[in-house]
Amino acid sequence: MKVAVVGSTGMVGQVMLKVLEERNFPVTELIPVASERSIGKQVKYKQVDYTIVSIDDAIAAKPDIAIFSAGGSTSLEYAPKFAEAGITVIDNSSAWRMDPTKKLVVPEINANVLTKEDKIIANPNCSTIQLVMVLGPLNKKYDLKRVIVSTYQSVTGTGKAAVDQLNAEIEGNDSVAKVYPYQIFKNALPHCDVFADDDYTKEEIKLMKEPKKILGDDTFNLTATAVRVPVQGGHSESVNIEFENEFELDEVRKILSETPGVIVMDNVKNNEYPMPLYSEGKDEVFVGRIRRDLSQPKTLNLWIVADNLRKGAATNAVQIAEYLVANNLV
Repeated sequence: MKVAVVGSTGMVGQVMLKVLEERNFPVTELIPVASERSIGKQVKYKQVDYTIVSIDDAIAAKPDIAIFSAGGSTSLEYAPKFAEAGITVIDNSSAWRMDPTKKLVVPEINANVLTKEDKIIANPNCSTIQLVMVLGPLNKKYDLKRVIVSTYQSVTGTGKAAVDQLNAEIEGNDSVAKVYPYQIFKNALPHCDVFADDDYTKEEIKLMKEPKKILGDDTFNLTATAVRVPVQGGHSESVNIEFENEFELDEVRKILSETPGVIVMDNVKNNEYPMPLYSEGKDEVFVGRIRRDLSQPKTLNLWIVADNLRKGAATNAVQIAEYLVANNLV
């Protein structure tokens, strides 16, 4: 099983290598790929140094699977070239997510849509993944009507430069280049990604569109506000869910606790609830603060937290690869 990791020196690429190793994915040959300035340098995988190659050399090496985390423009240009060579691409950028000819996959929710013919598979947005892990099983039982989500997103979602900016501001260092329009330390920016013509950010638009595609259901409404906060451990989401059908809180907790990849952490008497501090480095999606919306019927409030670099990106991509291997689709 030859595996190429495109963008292997980036924050998500590094976590992808870590997750492949931790989950003992059956890699017989690793092909690390990065930008031209990194070609010839080395990355470590299972205590072995591998030399970074160009993206064209990676195609020529004919890997079975190529996991991309190198940005949308790279994916748009090169994913089809890998696919034409018979290589299955799992792409972590936004390039292919809403393409009607490409599958958008969270394995616990909709891996069954995958076939051998799917040569470019889209990995959803990090905030979307943790959201649908909770919405999916609840939609099956109660039928979603409307979802309102507010996110509190880690600086790691922007990348290393954002982490550097936060740490520099904490230290009182003004010499580091800023990737945000304002300081992030001691602040919260209602501004994730760029603003579109309708005054929603691209992050909010992803959150409003992607869950419907993953769930195969466009009958419910979803609106979002995405906020960047000075946190490094993971993304948090405050979610208000209106259902078509009535629910019982104990049953909601039972459904979620029985959902693979979801951990219910909901004991407010002991101050037990999900936090980025707890989710960092973990693959599960944590959900808590589960309670009725007292302002209207058939409506639920809850709080979802997950490590955006792991389940929100790298782990989900590796889980897709695992499904492909387990079901002889590569």
